[in-house]
Formats: sequence, structure tokens, C-alpha cells
Amino acid sequence: MNRVTLTRGDALLIVDVQKDFLPGGTLGVAGGDLLIPAINQTIERFRQADLPIYASRDWHPLRHCSFQEQGGPWPPHCVAGSPGAGFADNLDLPPDSQIISKATDIRNDAYSAFDHTSLASRLQALGIRRLFICGLATEFCVLSSTTDAIKSGFTTLVLGDAIAAIENQAGDGARAIDTMKRAGATIISCSNIGT
Repeated sequence: MNRVTLTRGDALLIVDVQKDFLPGGTLGVAGGDLLIPAINQTIERFRQADLPIYASRDWHPLRHCSFQEQGGPWPPHCVAGSPGAGFADNLDLPPDSQIISKATDIRNDAYSAFDHTSLASRLQALGIRRLFICGLATEFCVLSSTTDAIKSGFTTLVLGDAIAAIENQAGDGARAIDTMKRAGATIISCSNIGT
């Protein structure tokens, strides 16, 4: 794809780049840590263009419904206030980044950064029309956030070199990317972004 020039009406959404989703975390994504330099490069481009940056995070209650002890599919992860719920140490989030906490209700799972959050209304209030998405994990929170962004009316670009999949089944990540494309997302590389 040709170079994409950042302009007013653009925003960056970094999905769940939290310690528990990195290698060594309770739900670590293989290679998740390797995305961070590309994400930081993208953050810097958005900062240079003076455009808004959002970072979503799982912020689960202690006995969240998605945890295996409660009958869910996942080991406990990203418990609100725990070290594992923190953003990656080397993620260069600017101080004015907007934090979106999701899956905060013990009874409801929420893969999408738009699910029971104020993200869509906040973006609309700022006049955002185009959303760039990166982070973890491709076939869960990135996929859900991308399809919800499209449903909310945003032109959506996914940074294909700044996402990584859990791959419970081989090919899950590739299938998720195909689903995002079919929903209307454009897949680009971080190096395609210019200011």
C-alpha cells in the first residue's frame, strides 16, 4: 500500500499491550514484546502530528467471568491494579494518552475497546474519522475492536506488523486478519505511516 499521511481526524488505538499479555505473563502472546518498537515508532509519529492516542487495557475484577475458576476460558490475567495489568514497561505512552479500561464488570467479558466503554463517543466528540489500531491479541481484542470501530463508522486501518496472535489453533491470526479485511479494515505497515 502507498504511504498514509496522518491528518486531522486521525487517532491511534493501542489495544492491551499489558504485561500479562507479554511473554512471561499469565496469558503471554508469543512475540508480543517484539511489537513494541514498531508501536513506539507509531506513537512518535502521532505525537509529531499532535494527534490523539488511546490505549485500552483489560481491567478485570478479581473473579471475572472470563477466568477459568469462574468457568471462563482464560487463566486469571490483568486483574485491576495488579502488576500484570500494567502496560509494558518499554511502551512509550505519552502522559496525555487516553486510557480505556474494559471488561471491568465481573459478569461481562469484553474483548473490544468499544464494549461498554465511552471510546466511540469520545472519538466522535473529537471529530475522529480514521482510526489506526495495533496491539494484542490479533484474533481476540484487536479483531473485536476493529470490527466495532467499523460498525461505529470509523475508517479503520490495522497495523499488520504491530499485532500478534495467541494462536490457540494454527492460523487463528491469519483468519482474524481476513475477517477484519472482509469487514472493511485496511491492513498497513507502521512504515507506511507518514506525517
